[in-house]
Amino acid sequence: MSGPLLVPDAALSRALVRTVPDAVTQRLSDFGNVPVAVPVLLLAVLYAARRGNRRGAAAAALAMVLVPALIVPLKEWTARPGPLEPWASGYFPSGHTATAYVAYVGAALLVRPYTRGRWPFLLAAALTALTATGLILRGYHWPLDVLASFLMCTPLLLGVKRATGRRRPR
Repeated sequence: MSGPLLVPDAALSRALVRTVPDAVTQRLSDFGNVPVAVPVLLLAVLYAARRGNRRGAAAAALAMVLVPALIVPLKEWTARPGPLEPWASGYFPSGHTATAYVAYVGAALLVRPYTRGRWPFLLAAALTALTATGLILRGYHWPLDVLASFLMCTPLLLGVKRATGRRRPR
């Protein structure tokens, strides 16, 4: 693989990997695991649907279903090796980052109309950022893997935002 961004990406990764103990970064990266992130979204989907926002709930569920449909083919096509496992492939883009981003921000979009303040988005941003940071610091992903996931999943979340709209709580 080659390209103008890969050299700075590798240099940044070398400077960051294992600067925090693995026990900490492993826990952070686990926020992007499907059994952790998807139930959060599922609870928000059920809550929003029960409150009458079935369109937003369906859009958020569809966004999560589309994550592997977008991510997996690109992983196979690029076959990018990992920072600490150059013999392995399929690291670009980061599926854990994509899962965390869509699950947590999707959940925030669904519950926000029924809450006060911006805490759902702050919590979603924190959980997603912690996941991405953990993945990079642990050496599971290059920084560009994480950035690509954010860029790829933002349109999905914009669709959820549009479907959710400005709903008044019941």
